[in-house]
Amino acid sequence: MISRRAAKNPHAEAEQFRRRAMLGFAVVALALFGLGGWYFKLQVLDHDEYATRSEANRIKPRPVVPGRGAIYDRNGVLLAENVPAFRLDVTPDKVGDPARLIAELGRVIALAPEDIERFEATRKSTRGFRPITLKLRVSEEEMARFAVDRWRFPGVELVPYLTRRYPYGDLFAHIIGYVGRIDEKDLEVLGEGNAALTHIGKTGLERYYDEALRGKVGYEKVETNVEGRALRVVGRVPAVAGTDLRLSVDLKLQQALVAAFGEHEGSAIAMDPRTGEILAMVSLPSYDPNLFVNGISSKDFKALNENPSRPQFNRLVLGGVAPGSTLKPLIALAGLDSGLRRPEDKVLSTGMFYLPGTSRGWGDAHRGGHGWTDLRKSIAQSVNTYYYRLALDLGIERFDDYMTRYGFGHPTGIDLTGEISGILPSPAYKAKSRKERWYPGDTVNIAIGQGDWKVTPLQLVRAISAIADGNLRQPHLVRDQRTGFDAAWTPLPVATPLPISPSPANVQVVREGMMATMQPGGTGASMARGAPYLMAGKTGTAQVISRRGTAAVNPKSLPMHLRHRSLFVGFAPADAPAIAIAVAVEGGGYGGTTAAPIARKILDAFMLGKMPEGVDDPEAASSDPEALPVTAAPGTPPPATTNAPAATPAAPSPAGPTLPGRAP
Repeated sequence: MISRRAAKNPHAEAEQFRRRAMLGFAVVALALFGLGGWYFKLQVLDHDEYATRSEANRIKPRPVVPGRGAIYDRNGVLLAENVPAFRLDVTPDKVGDPARLIAELGRVIALAPEDIERFEATRKSTRGFRPITLKLRVSEEEMARFAVDRWRFPGVELVPYLTRRYPYGDLFAHIIGYVGRIDEKDLEVLGEGNAALTHIGKTGLERYYDEALRGKVGYEKVETNVEGRALRVVGRVPAVAGTDLRLSVDLKLQQALVAAFGEHEGSAIAMDPRTGEILAMVSLPSYDPNLFVNGISSKDFKALNENPSRPQFNRLVLGGVAPGSTLKPLIALAGLDSGLRRPEDKVLSTGMFYLPGTSRGWGDAHRGGHGWTDLRKSIAQSVNTYYYRLALDLGIERFDDYMTRYGFGHPTGIDLTGEISGILPSPAYKAKSRKERWYPGDTVNIAIGQGDWKVTPLQLVRAISAIADGNLRQPHLVRDQRTGFDAAWTPLPVATPLPISPSPANVQVVREGMMATMQPGGTGASMARGAPYLMAGKTGTAQVISRRGTAAVNPKSLPMHLRHRSLFVGFAPADAPAIAIAVAVEGGGYGGTTAAPIARKILDAFMLGKMPEGVDDPEAASSDPEALPVTAAPGTPPPATTNAPAATPAAPSPAGPTLPGRAP
């Protein structure tokens, strides 16, 4: 049977093609409409967002870190400066395997274990897009090797920066302090706006004035190509340079203080009693702050920490000693101001003092006694009995009240962080610290600066400066500041001084007693012998261990760490004070034998320009006409050739003597 093919229906096929064509057209039209809508969204609705992204790919913000402010001494000598260097920064997001990168990079650039450890710790706590410093102070040789193999290390860059340098090393370590690398705690305080900073002040003035010294970070808008290389700068927010500081300290006098100590350990401070300016101050032994700037090595850090002399410990603001007899001029002033004593009132010193009904005695310096003693003699010969009786008459509450007025028991307010208050003995302190009641014998002990007393050299020099000038002033280290190299120096505001006594006559009597200390018969007479200027002072000895019964302890028979601390306070010239000093020598024995000779060298350096051995170029002239104003004013008679007693000293004048060769 022959099959027949079905006949085609042209109309049906045409209709089917038409339907399919319409469907296809609709699909294409819908697709084109969707594409057009998407383009509209991209080009119109989302234009701002994608324009910003495009701009961000082309324009990169680059932080501009300002130069840290420089620090100068009073004569313009640079004490802290910035020097150019290069560091190695790594951006973790651009690095595949950080461990492998460090291993390979270590073959090109020497990486210390401390560098790697610090990098890993920072990487784990920092966002991956933020560059992390792997190494500071890359040498020129290392930079050359890295430049050859740079293509092997994507995400690793050599970045120029300014690093801190202290030209005089350990000489100003306890004044200026140092900067160190920023850690996570620092970043939390600084905020994201300062994330580009690498260093922050850690101690000393660098820390106290850190916000002013570091300035404000700026930014540049840098156009880059597809490879991320910078092409040009298209805009910027300028950085604000750090503030420069000019200190009141003098380089030469600072060197004189260190040289005067020789091999001794301790602290010394010199202050202008007319202004409160610190002229020099040292805590010995010291350390090199440059070690800390870019991260101290484990070896160096261990050596500092294991040094029994504690070089990093700032004895000036953190260390405290019993003031010993250096406190007697102030207790004498309290007796006068309270009305309990007149200058001519006398007390009999027999060599031993007893409280009624007790067999335990308190001795005088001379076991045979000093005889009848008035106020001036009590200071000059350091007669303990006078102060035993005076303290008991004052009573502990009134005694503490006067000592608080004179600046003890609270910080001086100097521009250094961490200053301690010291300890002002009181019944409340004894009850809190030892759970014991206060006895009359405790009052007798503190009357000669022993017992629970703890004062800093700063507190001592401030109080003695007040006796020299009549006013209790806040000590300070920074005189002026400026923002910009060409800007004028602007003085920093100074706190208003307070009179130490309502009676200038009472202060003058105490001054005369301190002047008599340096005359024949006084405890400091040997120190002042041959001095061509008048000086006033007070020696002191702070016992580390108690005496046995009524027997005195020879400090030379004790190990060094148990020996008495040798103290001296004073000012010169006595008739127009321009410098006040406090010296504390650890293990120095008696004040008159160790601290006093050191003080004489310091005063000679200031008054005569006679520098102790070990100071180079002692006659170097200053470019600052206001530096250490210690030459007599025009028309002033020349000083006496001996330290003989003068007529009643005049009140301090606004100008006083200076180092020879310096302009008045």
